[in-house]
Amino acid sequence: MALAMGLAMAPSATAGEDEGARGRPNVLVLFADDWRWDTLGYAGNRVVRTPVLDELAARGVWFRQARVTTSICWVSRASLFTGQWMSRHGGERARPMFRTPWSETYPALLRASGYWTGHVGKWHNGSFPSAEFDFGTSYHGRHFMTLPDGTRIHVTDRNERDALRFLDQRPKDRPFCLTVAFFAAHAEDRNPEQYLCQPESESLYQGVTIPVPATATASHFHRLPPFLATERNEGRVRWRWRFDSPEKYQDFVKRYYRLVTEVDTAIGRILEALEAQGELENTLIVFMGDNGYFLGEHGLADKWYPYEESIRVPLIVVDPRMPEAKRGTVNDAMVLNVDIAPTLLAAAGVPAPSGMQGKDAAPLYLDSRPPSWREEFYYEHPTVTSPDRIPASEAVVRQGEKYIYWPEFGTEELYDLEADPFEEHDRAADPAESSRLAELRRRLEELRAQAR
Repeated sequence: MALAMGLAMAPSATAGEDEGARGRPNVLVLFADDWRWDTLGYAGNRVVRTPVLDELAARGVWFRQARVTTSICWVSRASLFTGQWMSRHGGERARPMFRTPWSETYPALLRASGYWTGHVGKWHNGSFPSAEFDFGTSYHGRHFMTLPDGTRIHVTDRNERDALRFLDQRPKDRPFCLTVAFFAAHAEDRNPEQYLCQPESESLYQGVTIPVPATATASHFHRLPPFLATERNEGRVRWRWRFDSPEKYQDFVKRYYRLVTEVDTAIGRILEALEAQGELENTLIVFMGDNGYFLGEHGLADKWYPYEESIRVPLIVVDPRMPEAKRGTVNDAMVLNVDIAPTLLAAAGVPAPSGMQGKDAAPLYLDSRPPSWREEFYYEHPTVTSPDRIPASEAVVRQGEKYIYWPEFGTEELYDLEADPFEEHDRAADPAESSRLAELRRRLEELRAQAR
């Protein structure tokens, strides 16, 4: 698909268009589930096929060091909408709604300023607030579902159809904001097949051998803190489901990649529809994952824990305002999921609420001299069910260093990410690191307080 993304801004407003909505970009947020930062051809993955997203990255900016502040589905989604850490929005449980007022989320603020808003797909924060959107559908949990008319449909196909329906039905004299929250590539947890693709995708990746990570070994699993290096750990339980033999590893990673490629194809069709409507060049597009994903590293599966495979996510931004020289570039600023909301609001000329903690990331690719940016951030994760299953964790994450604290066990970890990018060698017990640990403990307390 040829994406004709140029520098043009919106056409002149038509009669009857809301005065405050004229000349502003549309917003399309493509939010994928359980999608690792490197599950993109553009990121150097030589197996997975993501031609649409690769082209999108080549026409925008890829934030290679993007991360999330909490690596679990519902918290990350609440942080996306509110621009806040979990400590502030209060979404540590998938409750009916996060603590932050809906009026302070990016869809509500854009709607109040004249945007036509929509949400398609996964919600996962209690009951879906359909009345807060002009167009809204919510569903997740299964890869196949039956529609009221009896049609059996794959969840990614439904995501695509609903997004196309939104684009077809929207008023053409107003800018829009659409969030497409794909359920893929999340597993169907209780299904023994885990990743169920569409029939036409079954042939994908046949005859391919998936490289196995160097850290996907029993010895690496037993290097974890003792409370993680146990079969009760949910990451280990799901590793047993998917990766506990070489044959299963090849089978399940290929299944996962098939779901990824299906999402890539669906995104292509959504972008084609935008292009056909003449709106592609005036649409700010964000593709991001809600959290990373272990594919066997450290003897684990899924996410939750503050290691790199779990907290790093893909982030691609294509902005109509982007200078030609910035297109196809790679940016290593540490942009977070909490930065998306303020970035979208700033592009639309809408002031961010004072309680929004993220930062507008657009100056990183718009300014000839990009501003200084964060060099560290606070990671937090709640206990889920019990400390034996998914314990609480905190971390100070820096570009070249990470300090992890497990509050329920009083355990620390310290990694030099420059010398040890796969976090194989914990240095917390090294006497030479005592002063460094003291500084990081103080910094953790400061960042924790700032997140509230």
